[in-house]
Amino acid sequence: MSSLTIEGRSLALDKDGYLIELADWSETTAEALAQREGITLSAEHWEILRLVRSFYAEFQLSPANRPLVKFIASKLGPEKGNSLNLNRLFNGAPAKLAAKLAGLPKPTNCL
Repeated sequence: MSSLTIEGRSLALDKDGYLIELADWSETTAEALAQREGITLSAEHWEILRLVRSFYAEFQLSPANRPLVKFIASKLGPEKGNSLNLNRLFNGAPAKLAAKLAGLPKPTNCL
């Protein structure tokens, strides 16, 4: 198990780099997790991360790729809710990486 130090606090991460405690998430934590992935979060990223957290709050699970695309399309329209756009933003692994940066568990059907 590894950890991430944010504002003097050590946050536990699982073997894949996901937060162990969902309550440890903050925008600062998301920025630090994104930096570890080589991503600088833009307004486009934040829009998706907030929706992924909303999906989790509603359904109590992190969305896999298909439900993620469908959910984003329903909220933001097909120009943002499509695989090409989400793959571009999240390095080809939108469901896994968006969940990780949003402080959520790894989607259950993602390898």
